[in-house]
Amino acid sequence: MKFQTLIDIDAAPATVWRTLTDVESWPKWSASMTTVERLQQGELAAGSSARVTQPKLKAAVYTVTECEPGKSFVWEMKTTGVKVRAVHSVEDRGEGRARMVLGVEQTGALSGLVSMLYGKLTRQYVVMEAEGLKKAAETLESGTDSE
Repeated sequence: MKFQTLIDIDAAPATVWRTLTDVESWPKWSASMTTVERLQQGELAAGSSARVTQPKLKAAVYTVTECEPGKSFVWEMKTTGVKVRAVHSVEDRGEGRARMVLGVEQTGALSGLVSMLYGKLTRQYVVMEAEGLKKAAETLESGTDSE
C-alpha cells in the first residue's frame, strides 16, 4: 500500500517545519494520534525515535532514517511481516506559504493483509494529520504575526 496527500498551508515553511518536527505535540492537533513520546532529547534527526500510539492501532516505535532539516524527514517502523515508511516533506511555495506532502508506504510479506485490514484507516489518519498540521501551523503563524 502506498498513499500520499498534499496540502497547501498559509504559513512560512519554517513555521510548518517547526510544527511538524515537534512530534510530541501532534496529538494536540490531530485526533489520529493518542500520544507521541520522543525517546531521545534534542532536535529531530536521523536516528531519533518516538513511540507513537494511535486509536485502533498498536503502539509502534518509529525511527528517523532520513532528515533534511527544514525540508523533510522519513521515519520507519517494522513489525512482523510489515515495514511502514512515512515521508514528511515541506515545500516552499513562496510569499510565506508552504506545501506539506505526507506519504505512507507499507511493504513486506504481510503488507497486503495489513492494507486490507487497515488501509482505509491509514488513509484517513494521513489526511487528518495533514489537515491538523495546516491548522496548527497557520494558527502559530498568525500568533507570531500579532506579537
